[in-house]
Amino acid sequence: MKNPFSLRRRVFLNPASSGTTSFLFAEVESSRGGEYKWGHYMLTIADCRRWIQLEFVIGTLRARRESLRKIDLLIKRLEEFRAALQKEVGLIEQYEAAQKSKPKTLKRKGANRWQPQEKS
Repeated sequence: MKNPFSLRRRVFLNPASSGTTSFLFAEVESSRGGEYKWGHYMLTIADCRRWIQLEFVIGTLRARRESLRKIDLLIKRLEEFRAALQKEVGLIEQYEAAQKSKPKTLKRKGANRWQPQEKS
């Protein structure tokens, strides 16, 4: 029998060295040339012990439209999330770099003890 899936792919989200099991698993069952419309169309997003499974029904014209809108909206929001995350990462890295470049002074702490302190 021919492969019943036109897409069946799992990708891990973290490197193996992290020891975590976060992954995406996409399954699109073949419609056998459009003949079979009640197949299995699922996107699984897993992060360690939490899983979310999104089902995309394409058996009716309305369901197909809704499923395509759902995946388009998901992609759009993921792109917005990535952009916001990238912005915040950049801001944090700028702040940390500025903190590292600040000269440190010694401040007396207690009896004859000195500790580094950042200038304000």
